[in-house]
Amino acid sequence: MEIIDKALEFEQRKHTFKTTSERIESSREVKDLILSLNSVYKKKKDPEIMDLMKRLTVIKQKIEKRLKGRP
Repeated sequence: MEIIDKALEFEQRKHTFKTTSERIESSREVKDLILSLNSVYKKKKDPEIMDLMKRLTVIKQKIEKRLKGRP
C-alpha cells in the first residue's frame, strides 16, 4: 500500500519545523494522510491502520498546538 508507506515515512521523519510555512505544509500533509488512511480503513477494518492513524493524529495535534501558540 502506497498510502501506508507514505504515512510510515512521515511518522519516521524528523519534526523540527523552523518556519510557520513548514508547519502549515506538514499539518496539511498529515491531514491528507489521515483521511486517505481512513478511507482504506473503512474497506479493510485492519486494526494496524487504526493504530497508525492514531499515531499520526498525535503528531498533527502537536504541530497544530505549536501553530496556534499561547493564548
